[in-house]
Amino acid sequence: MSTASPTPVSTSPLTYPDLFIGGEWIAPTTDARITVSSASTELPLGTVPAATEADVDRAVAAARRAFDDPQGWSQWEPSRRAAALDRFADELSARKSETAVRVSAQNGMPIRFSSAVEGTVPSTVLRYYADLVRADPGPENRTSQVFGSTEVQRNPVGVVGAIIPWNFPQTLAFFKLAPALAAGCTVVMKPSSETVLDAMVVAEAAIAAGLPSGVLNIVPGSGRVAGAHLVAHPDVDKIAFTGSTDAGRGIAETCGRLLKPVTLELGGKSAAIVLDDADLPSTLKSMFAVSLMNQGQSCYICTRILVSRPRYHEFVDGLTEMARSLTIGDPLDKSTIIGPVATARQREIVENYIAQGVAAGARITTGGGRPADFDRGHYVEPTVFADVDNSFTIAREEIFGPVLSVIPFDDEDDAVRIANDSNYGLGGTVWTTDLDRGRSVAARVDTGSIGVNCYTMDHGSPFGGVKDSGLGRELGPEGLLAYQQYKSVYLP
Repeated sequence: MSTASPTPVSTSPLTYPDLFIGGEWIAPTTDARITVSSASTELPLGTVPAATEADVDRAVAAARRAFDDPQGWSQWEPSRRAAALDRFADELSARKSETAVRVSAQNGMPIRFSSAVEGTVPSTVLRYYADLVRADPGPENRTSQVFGSTEVQRNPVGVVGAIIPWNFPQTLAFFKLAPALAAGCTVVMKPSSETVLDAMVVAEAAIAAGLPSGVLNIVPGSGRVAGAHLVAHPDVDKIAFTGSTDAGRGIAETCGRLLKPVTLELGGKSAAIVLDDADLPSTLKSMFAVSLMNQGQSCYICTRILVSRPRYHEFVDGLTEMARSLTIGDPLDKSTIIGPVATARQREIVENYIAQGVAAGARITTGGGRPADFDRGHYVEPTVFADVDNSFTIAREEIFGPVLSVIPFDDEDDAVRIANDSNYGLGGTVWTTDLDRGRSVAARVDTGSIGVNCYTMDHGSPFGGVKDSGLGRELGPEGLLAYQQYKSVYLP
């Protein structure tokens, strides 16, 4: 493996004194603050106020007023909302370079990826939903099964609480914000405390785009107090959450008790199935993007690699060479492929899992430690485990780091059995030279999404998981429906 030369980070930390609530910057209720540090240098990047329960109350009240306004956002014609979303997208696009740098500095995502994803997806998704509601034909008239007719309306669900993780903070924020705003909902967003500086760019773009007061509010919180208060708030009508399965269970329990709709995009332990007829050179060339991108800190990626037994050793050798060749470095250096994991705590978790893999008898073919050339930063070498059984902890639990487990299988039935022998079901891939065979195997895998010889998240198609990977769907028209509720109006 190689290393990239360091790149200077910001010369002085950013300081935001106020919170974005009700369309303006307002003073927080306390002096408590969140300090964000660089994943690569461990130096401070900036500070923002830590929202209290009282601040969350103010944000929810602003969102409630904006939603209930009889001339407000929820009552606007869809085309008018769409035009506002297009302006919002334009303002985010104008700030995409700054957004990408802030994301990379905070969570360690290599700038080549944050520029392509975090800097561009928010505006792309906003424009997609703007176009979708602009073309909405409106209420559907149905012939009644009894008499007369029925007008079936789709109305905005209300005030939405959106809770965002640190791994793709911009992308996953706009998987929620874009359809919610397009539907006519108002939003209170709580970003992760590890990635709050990029959320401030969103606030600046919202102001520049002229979003009405209270339509979008941002309340950074430290720990789970602010998020828990947002989830249980009586004036919040729906929760949208991306994060760990454990946190999702707690949110689901609260929402269930309150009969509050919730969308949960949770963890994953997806399987890549490499069939015996797979073209190994092209498969290995594509394997990084579906397994190690963003240091393995992606919920849908394939961290279990299931390989046909006759091809197993050849594939392990190729995967080992691929992982070993990845350039580790400063996330702000364009040549970096592998940056640090987001936090010191996350590195500790990853290293714990690596130790468990060794103790269980799995064989490390590359990696397993910290790169020697870095005396600071939360770096972990890309690590490949061979001789893994699907019962091992490293094959059962989400590691959220650059650690892969390679598991042999005997035939297609065995591969599907192993793939489905998991508490999770979010992503997955099948690799073969026979597309029909690949589609047939993919159809048998119990998961919310799966690719054949590729994996790419399509903004126009639903994304979400089964089992412990979540409830509901984001993206596509289905993502818009998640922020609408049906009303039947019976007519004579």
